[in-house]
Amino acid sequence: MALGVTKLFPDPPPTGSPMLAARPSGDVRNFLALRKSANKLFLSEPGPTPGELQQLLEIAVRVPDHRKMSPWRFITFQGQSRLGFGKELARIAGKKPGAEERDVLEAAGLLLRAPSVVAVVSSPVDDGKTPVWEQELSAGALCYNLLLAANASGWAGVWLSEWITFNKDVDALMGLKQNERLAGFIYIGTATAKPQERIRPDLSGLVSAWPDSVPD
Repeated sequence: MALGVTKLFPDPPPTGSPMLAARPSGDVRNFLALRKSANKLFLSEPGPTPGELQQLLEIAVRVPDHRKMSPWRFITFQGQSRLGFGKELARIAGKKPGAEERDVLEAAGLLLRAPSVVAVVSSPVDDGKTPVWEQELSAGALCYNLLLAANASGWAGVWLSEWITFNKDVDALMGLKQNERLAGFIYIGTATAKPQERIRPDLSGLVSAWPDSVPD
């Protein structure tokens, strides 16, 4: 840990150490029951420092990962890099058929909505052993874990895709390989307005129990 960097999390135990399979915690249950993404329009400074963001990423990768593939990677944006990337996004947006000036301006400011932005890249390897879909699910779990780590450390966050997640020119700009795709962008900062609770799914039509015995 570099000098002057606030330590956010305990150090992990050595590899191979016995671990608890369950960690009952009322605080964590309350935390999960009240988790809510921030509004993308109401994020501001302060955000994590580079050292703090590194710690969040170290926690984010503690997700299910069959065969230890690490099928994901991060691209971080802080400070002036958000401006430079925004200029490139504006250029790409301007090439779209029917693009208007407001579209270009909006593209330039996308990453300025939060002081820290993390692009999560899904990097599955089709080796015939671990299903690609399984590896992609791991990238999704990582995105969510990053949000939880940020929230638990005092920052608000939101996971967004938008058009920049599904644009080949943006993929090229970010140096994505043929097997890679963006899982989304995680915006992290301080909320300037409280997010409102939204309607949650009614589980009555979403949960079924497998019969105790299978009919003959």
